[in-house]
Amino acid sequence: MKPDEEVKQSAPVPTDARRAAELFAESVAIMTRLRAPGGCPWDREQTFDTIRKYTLEEAYEVFDTIERRDFPHLCEELGDLLLQVLFYAEMAANQGLFTMADVLDGLNSKLIRRHPHVFGDEAAREAGNRADVDANVEGSSAAVLRNWDEIKKAEKADSAQKSRLDSVLNAMPALAEAAKLGAKARKAGFDWPHWQDLLPKVEEESRELEAELTREPVDQAAVEAELGDLLFTVVNLGRHVEVDAEMALRGTNRRFRNRFRQMEQDTSRPLEELSLDELEALWVEAKRKLADRK
Repeated sequence: MKPDEEVKQSAPVPTDARRAAELFAESVAIMTRLRAPGGCPWDREQTFDTIRKYTLEEAYEVFDTIERRDFPHLCEELGDLLLQVLFYAEMAANQGLFTMADVLDGLNSKLIRRHPHVFGDEAAREAGNRADVDANVEGSSAAVLRNWDEIKKAEKADSAQKSRLDSVLNAMPALAEAAKLGAKARKAGFDWPHWQDLLPKVEEESRELEAELTREPVDQAAVEAELGDLLFTVVNLGRHVEVDAEMALRGTNRRFRNRFRQMEQDTSRPLEELSLDELEALWVEAKRKLADRK
């Protein structure tokens, strides 16, 4: 008996879960039909490369609805994101690579082996866990994360990775990638000891950027490199003070949108016709009006 079968038998399946399983099966069948001969011409033409951009767009739309607490639309956006998974799995099945059943089987096994504190050591072992961890986490989420990391490390032990940084996907947003790289390096002891140590580094990188910008002629590649170094340092400063740089920047973007919109509303003249002093005055007033919306 597989670990996931043991889980299924441990408690009756809720009615909603059964309905979800039926609807999911229907979704898989619909996608199969769309990709089959006589199905949708557009869907049949798609490849992994042509639809991957939509996957990123759908993930960001999910993120956006959560951030705005637009839960009615979140339901719809989650469906759109799930469509991407169905699409990839069906294309893989068409090429004989794997099926949706393989995706779900792999996911179920992963969830069980990485949660020995929930499903038990034996079930986790049968699901592939090779790490020696203490399943008695005593309600500690920190202990759960430690076990998760150890189990994941054991899973990767036999992989072809040449560097611990290979596990950080370079396809993720650059801010998130920078934070992940810094966190991985920290586990090897390669990190700034304290957040205060990063402040001089931010100043140093700013000076190096300024030096490149004031050279004649300006080397644009060098400017880009120095700006990247500055951003990397700032992202890791955020990591040290437990602030997600992506979330921080999204918050700033949102405030900028609101303040700029307020500026447009506060003047009857096009912004292009105003002087810098007038624009600055509008900006200060917009900040004052919207101060309670941070």
